[in-house]
Amino acid sequence: MNPEIVETNLDDYKKLVESLKSDGFEMMVDLTVVDWFRKKEPRFEIIVQLLSTIHNARKTIKVFVNDEDLTIPSITQIYPSANFYEREAYDMFGIIFADHPDLTRILMPDDWQGYPLRKNYGSGRIPVQFKNAPKVD
Repeated sequence: MNPEIVETNLDDYKKLVESLKSDGFEMMVDLTVVDWFRKKEPRFEIIVQLLSTIHNARKTIKVFVNDEDLTIPSITQIYPSANFYEREAYDMFGIIFADHPDLTRILMPDDWQGYPLRKNYGSGRIPVQFKNAPKVD
């Protein structure tokens, strides 16, 4: 299989996904987010991978999300399997998928503050004390 990468903008994203579905890309394989913190602007890149078993082909769609509102159209109505991928992207990165049927946290508790996979998210520390080791302050 020869994957092809298609870069698009937010305005054309949903139309592109719909046209690829009608062209025979019947399966959404993956949807993920890349955080380009301090490397690129806009910071967040959404990557969607589609598969056509009829044509034995793959397409990768890349679209950047504006840092100010972090909103992108949901493709759950086109590919129902996008539901959980979009919820994970929301939960881990704070990306908002407009018109998603149930955009709630899926991995973290509902009252969790922040988005753990953002590169500027603080990494917490819990001091560990071993038996017979000197106390650490």
